[in-house]
Amino acid sequence: MSTHDFEEIYTQYEAWFDPMQTDRQARRKRKPKAVHRPKKGRSDVLAEIAETTGLEGGFQTTYQPGLFEEGWLLDSLRQFYEMDYVSDVLARVRGGKEASVYRCQATPKTGMALAAAKVYRPRMFRSLRNDAVYREGRAYLKADGKAIKKNEHRLMRAIGKKTQMGEQLEHTSWLMYEYTTLQTLYAAGAAVPRPLAVGDNAILMGYCGDEYMAAPTLNTVTLETSEAHRLFAEVLRNVELMLKHGLIHGDLSAYNLLYWEGQITLIDFPQVVDYRANSSAYNVLARDIERVCEYFAGQGVDRDPQALTDHFWHRFMDGNKLNQAADASWLEADPE
Repeated sequence: MSTHDFEEIYTQYEAWFDPMQTDRQARRKRKPKAVHRPKKGRSDVLAEIAETTGLEGGFQTTYQPGLFEEGWLLDSLRQFYEMDYVSDVLARVRGGKEASVYRCQATPKTGMALAAAKVYRPRMFRSLRNDAVYREGRAYLKADGKAIKKNEHRLMRAIGKKTQMGEQLEHTSWLMYEYTTLQTLYAAGAAVPRPLAVGDNAILMGYCGDEYMAAPTLNTVTLETSEAHRLFAEVLRNVELMLKHGLIHGDLSAYNLLYWEGQITLIDFPQVVDYRANSSAYNVLARDIERVCEYFAGQGVDRDPQALTDHFWHRFMDGNKLNQAADASWLEADPE
């Protein structure tokens, strides 16, 4: 018998009688075989995202978002697409720590050619500032814009314990304050974008600019002195209009004023303050006016921010003067 034949016979005997070998074979039979699935390509993954977010109808965007941006962007704009308000995303026109703004192709339903979608960044990508000073005196708003009542114990408890649901409620409230403020001010004639719709994570509004570029922020613009005086008076008109509705912007500066074709537009209202219920309201108003005056001082408009703050504060806090007409001549007068 050759060595090869002997080794072959020994292997057979080992398979028949070795208990360890038998156990191993039995285990192999019992163990389910792994099913190999080929790795999905990027296009396949994005197609699945589109399907799960309700965009299977073909919401193909001209703008090509980044890898970490695409999923949440499509999901955030899904509602506007399904409402027949937007048909395409053309470009990202502004990025920020908390939100990005996109130029969208609007549908005839909106009466606009272009619309702006402000999409809040996912919590994992956001750098939220401490907003406790702004929330003081503000009720939490639900997705329908109505305040959460104190007897809605489950919701209030979730917010207090900062559960996942509580964090989502805080996010919704933050977003709804911006949207409802836009609604109030636009209806009152303020220089703000027209609000179109609000979703779970985005606001759709009027767009400032054209198909080639978005309106720049005022801090990047140099004005003629005469135009600077006119626009400064327009800013004060909007500050006063907000105060008539009990509101202070909370983050007003040349960075949150858009300039387009000789006009300004106020933006970014999530930090709006109710001055009638917020103990920091005077300081918030003073900071807003100081920042505005700082920019316009560089454009040849020399005004005293402290005097302006006190003027507005006493008009609207003393003697219930909310409905008094503005003293336009005093506000627009140039310093001697």
